[in-house]
Amino acid sequence: MTEGNADEGGDHHEHEHHEGHEHGDHDHHHDDIETLGVSVVTISSTRSLDEDPSGDTVASACTDAGHEVVHRELVPDDHDRIQAIVGQLSKRDDTDTVITTGGTGVSPDDVTVEAVERLFAKRLPGFGELFRRLSYEEVGTRVVGTRATAGIVEGVPVFCLPGSNTAARLGVREVVLPEAPHLAGLARHEDDPVEEGDATEDTESGDEDAK
Repeated sequence: MTEGNADEGGDHHEHEHHEGHEHGDHDHHHDDIETLGVSVVTISSTRSLDEDPSGDTVASACTDAGHEVVHRELVPDDHDRIQAIVGQLSKRDDTDTVITTGGTGVSPDDVTVEAVERLFAKRLPGFGELFRRLSYEEVGTRVVGTRATAGIVEGVPVFCLPGSNTAARLGVREVVLPEAPHLAGLARHEDDPVEEGDATEDTESGDEDAK
């Protein structure tokens, strides 16, 4: 795992995919990435990586689930720096999913949502909806103050969780980890460029069909 420099992409590592589903089992998770490379970003102007309970919680939950935390970063509450770091991490070869914690509230310093949502190629509104429903059971109507969000950046799912340890634990365990392997597999497949040879073959095949 690397810390503190999002530009230093690790060596590309192979991910194991689920295979061998029997027909008729209605399992649509054949695109899942079995072992995710996860980058964890803590957004706070008052913490450090040595004292980062919510970031530790997210990282531990990921490793406990069999995934690999490939990078951890701490970023202050600064719109441009948050946006730059998330964008850089999403382009790393070793990162399949980015999880941020912090900056999703309503105080003037909470700018994570504004910074990250501008990067989204696609939004995942169901993430925030489900997270708030689950959070209501924990904190009641105070849930209206959270703006947790998620979307796809550079073919990589990015999840933005609140900075509280309780909220981070709930979000990563109950929502992120159950769905991230599937979302990462689908998003990567969609983002893969078409090889020139494949495109030529498809075109030639289409020409033959049209004759």
